[in-house]
Amino acid sequence: MTKLLLAEDDPSIQLVARLSLKRAGFDVTVAANGVEALACVAADRPDVILLDWMMPEMDGPTVCARLKADPATRDIPVVFLTARTQQNELQHGLTLGAIGYITKPFDALALGARVHELLGAS
Repeated sequence: MTKLLLAEDDPSIQLVARLSLKRAGFDVTVAANGVEALACVAADRPDVILLDWMMPEMDGPTVCARLKADPATRDIPVVFLTARTQQNELQHGLTLGAIGYITKPFDALALGARVHELLGAS
């Protein structure tokens, strides 16, 4: 089973995304902010990270940059989950090393399939 870390600060989005991802066959761990996400990665390396762009304590781009700068975590695929839709911000996420992004609001029924699709393309 693919281990997925969901880093998302909104409890309602956490719930919907977690249920959708579990239904799609992912083993889901949830982090509520960027600092917690890095701690989760250090404790139990996930196979993929679904990373909110805007979070308290440390935002998604900073988390992604730190993961990609560390040889131990640079190969973990990162997918941004974001309400931001400006092309320059999305491009910045890809420049940081993310394999893609999913915009909010997302289709809960298609979320897991979209993550699988991005993993297959990476």
